[in-house]
Amino acid sequence: MRRLIGILTIAIFSFLVVTATSAQNFVPPTQLHLTYPPLQHTTNSDRLFFIGTAPKDGNVSINGKLIQRSEAGHFAPSLPLQLGENNFNIKYVNLAGDPNRDRQINVKVLRESRITLPPQNIGFIKDSLFPSVDIARQPNERICFEAIATPNATVLARVGDREIPLLPRRRNTQLPPNSSVLTGNNQATEESPSGYFRGCASFEKASKLGQPEYEMRFKDRSGDRFVKEKATGTVEILSPTNVQVAKITAIVADARTGASTDFSRLTPLPQGTKAVITGKQGAWLRLDYGGWVRKSMIAIEEDAENFANSNVRSINTRRIIDHDQAWTEVTIPLEIPVPLAIVQSDRTFALTLYNVTAQTDTISIAPDTIINKLDWVQSDSHKVTYTLSLKPKQQWGYQIRYQGTNLILLLKHPPVLTAAKDRQPLEGVKILLDAGHGGNEDLGARSPTGYPEKYATLTTATLLQSELQNRGVNVVMTRTEDRDVDLGTRVTKIEQEQPTLSISLHYNALPDDGDALNTSGMGAFWYNPQAEDFAKFINTYVSQKLERQDYGVYWNNLALTRPTIAPSVLLELGFMINPVEFEWIVDRQQQKLLAATLADGITEWILNAAK
Repeated sequence: MRRLIGILTIAIFSFLVVTATSAQNFVPPTQLHLTYPPLQHTTNSDRLFFIGTAPKDGNVSINGKLIQRSEAGHFAPSLPLQLGENNFNIKYVNLAGDPNRDRQINVKVLRESRITLPPQNIGFIKDSLFPSVDIARQPNERICFEAIATPNATVLARVGDREIPLLPRRRNTQLPPNSSVLTGNNQATEESPSGYFRGCASFEKASKLGQPEYEMRFKDRSGDRFVKEKATGTVEILSPTNVQVAKITAIVADARTGASTDFSRLTPLPQGTKAVITGKQGAWLRLDYGGWVRKSMIAIEEDAENFANSNVRSINTRRIIDHDQAWTEVTIPLEIPVPLAIVQSDRTFALTLYNVTAQTDTISIAPDTIINKLDWVQSDSHKVTYTLSLKPKQQWGYQIRYQGTNLILLLKHPPVLTAAKDRQPLEGVKILLDAGHGGNEDLGARSPTGYPEKYATLTTATLLQSELQNRGVNVVMTRTEDRDVDLGTRVTKIEQEQPTLSISLHYNALPDDGDALNTSGMGAFWYNPQAEDFAKFINTYVSQKLERQDYGVYWNNLALTRPTIAPSVLLELGFMINPVEFEWIVDRQQQKLLAATLADGITEWILNAAK
């Protein structure tokens, strides 16, 4: 699937061109067909699966060795790869002796090293010199300079008027990708990184140090060799007095633990948030509370010299109605909109405000809110944490924003369900169903026959919509036909509709090092704690009721699990790439049974959680 559970993009090649525009006119191939990998493929995995199909009245071999196939003729073996070029010949031989039906496909796979190898000649690896982008750091902050150069050389970096020796790294621990959790290969490995050099230093005074210049000396049979090269990026040490203040201009800013999307997410910062800039790296800025945000999401404040931290005093709460939904509104007046972080558990909601000193003496908790009590602590001189103990046993979502300099927190109340016998059990409940993928560009995962995930998800969503409507649910669909709906539009739909529950429906795939032949089952993914209980319940409920393999429940950073407005989950209902499970996925009777079982599980969970 294109997102690989949000983690990996899986490339798809079809040996036979498929031009189907709907599930109804999709015609399975009638001869040898390869869905994955493409004819020329590059990977850094040590193995690779081959997904495809062929007529049942024949044998399929790869490089002369017969491979296992399902009763329908599908195959998905995983084969080892050596570093460098790997060639595979996939051959189908008709057992009736008709050579006209024999087919073969040749695939070339290039396996690259997971680490950048040192140069074969004397010199530096291109783009290995730090920094590759312009950076800025605080005075006396440690900065590490790195290079990949000829092994056994002497390397140093000249930065301003300083010479910084770079020492060879004896070992290099390689962390596995996040997707390795899903394939059972989650182990760090140690490699000998001959040619990796590092040296660290700090600088006391504010200055623009320019581009570091790296020097390498190496002795061989021809004598002493000397190489000089400048890093692409520059180094600046920020002034502790002439500070710059960032103001979040985006509706919400994606905050990270580091200066790229490779780093983990922090609590998003609402529009209007202000903080001092303490570091820069390419297109990213570090704010004084520790998070990094994109430059494109902020504006530089002109009155930075007058910027100061905020005090916080009284806090009040009240019950409000918005979009026919009850909320508890918490108002925290501040002098400036400050950075914040949110940590949730089953029955608590902790809100930390940075660059704040408490003068809180009075807190008002209205009796008709869902807050049982509110505690606070000044954990250090500029950080205050408010912990809200909640009455309901299940959190249902929240919103947070700045209204001027007032921080407004909204906590969603449980849905109100009627107990009348003549009413449908979920009358008044709104559920958003997202049929994953769609359109000509976003096919999703592909089966051994080339059948795309986008059709399977739409079929399941449509059947589930009918089942839920029969139980009184107001169902909102992100798509009802085969069309492209980008992730941003789907997330916005959740925010606008404010449903009781948001469910994104998918069918699964794996990264290259996965075992497509032996991996199957249902999985659930959640991000915000209010979705955890439902994810666990529905995955166990459906897998047990249908006697399907349980692939597991995972905390995962996915666009469709991140909305805070409602419990939002992503369900992977089976593996498109598994030769046997795919037949179950497209079986019409099983599709209906799956939809009915999902609806039963959703009903049971909401009725219990809303009590």
